[in-house]
Amino acid sequence: MNLGIYVQVPFCQTKCTYCNFHTGVFAKSLYEPYVDAICRELADRGALHRTAGLVCPDSPKSGHGFRPADESAHPTRPLARQGACEDAWSSAVVDTVYIGGGTPSLLDSAEIARILDRLRAEFTCRFEEVTLEADPETISAEKAAAWFAAGVNRISMGVQSFNDTELAAAGRAHRRADVFNASSLLREAGFAKISFDLIAGLPHQTAASWADSLEHLLRLRPEHASVYLMEIDEGSRLGREVLTGGSRYSASALPDDDAMASFYESGCARLAAEGYEHYEISNWGLPGFRSRHNLKYWRREPYLGIGAGAHSYDGRERWANAHDPAAYVAAIKKGVSPAEQREVVTPQQALEEELFLGLRQLEGIDLARIEKQYNAGLRSRVEALRQAGLVEFDGTRLRLSPARLTVANEVFVELLG
Repeated sequence: MNLGIYVQVPFCQTKCTYCNFHTGVFAKSLYEPYVDAICRELADRGALHRTAGLVCPDSPKSGHGFRPADESAHPTRPLARQGACEDAWSSAVVDTVYIGGGTPSLLDSAEIARILDRLRAEFTCRFEEVTLEADPETISAEKAAAWFAAGVNRISMGVQSFNDTELAAAGRAHRRADVFNASSLLREAGFAKISFDLIAGLPHQTAASWADSLEHLLRLRPEHASVYLMEIDEGSRLGREVLTGGSRYSASALPDDDAMASFYESGCARLAAEGYEHYEISNWGLPGFRSRHNLKYWRREPYLGIGAGAHSYDGRERWANAHDPAAYVAAIKKGVSPAEQREVVTPQQALEEELFLGLRQLEGIDLARIEKQYNAGLRSRVEALRQAGLVEFDGTRLRLSPARLTVANEVFVELLG
């Protein structure tokens, strides 16, 4: 079994106006204790899981995930062995790592190396992809060289825009020049896998400024690009301002929905024209440069989350660690699992995930397999969506119509009934 490991670093130097993540600005004195807790969670994960009632199955290949604690006895395994720090991941091969946040690049490079060294000590590691999220203004020649030497081979850069007015309104700390400088430093350090994020729909964004951001991205030619539509919800300062009719955070300067959709569609066309493969609704890669780690999420493969707010999935059950970094560190110090929000995935939930996550991938899903596996009859709904031009179905694979990706959520609602 191949395993992806996600490490959450919730620290930021500024809080973006549109951000609805459980991240924040914290004192640097908290960084080292937090990394200590990450390393201890990795080392003690088996014992920590048992404090939360998460007990490993007989075999990580069984596909049944962790069992309730009262089912943990194994007739041929000594009790002392059961109490050791074993878990369902012990025989898995870790092939992808994603250190995200927040802004992990704020950590000292030696702390990034510590995390990767601990992973190597605790797992069988054959790293194919080790991604570090980084903001442009936090990247230096020294850090880039140290990350590369530690084993990081992919950088996901939070660019968001190449327009300084848009960046300032969004609360970003960097400016366009920082992106060009950071890209140069990463290339000089040896990085051959770089990804840029852009947001379609930032305050003050226009068709001209969006086109300009796309052109700057293509000028730097990262191997991968993610384009996200601006989300408006009460979890962010900007979202709350928009929903309550306020004007702070440049809320009145947001493009309307039609403009955002137009930006996204023009991005699709421009990236395709330059050789990028559109493989997931928000993601493009040059041939051979798709995000291997993120594909695990969309394909519902096992992944282990480490750190405050990190999520895990073992094929049967999902759980998430406490979001508050201080609560997370305190739990680890006490030898208690920080896991919460546990949920055994029901067959209905699994079906919904197969459809929602599978159809986000432009190659679509094997409808016959899904119908058989979940005993679900979906053909009549599929046919109605096909006649409406929202999906394509060749008798085997079902996929979203490329021209209707901006209304994907509506398609999911209709398909799930």
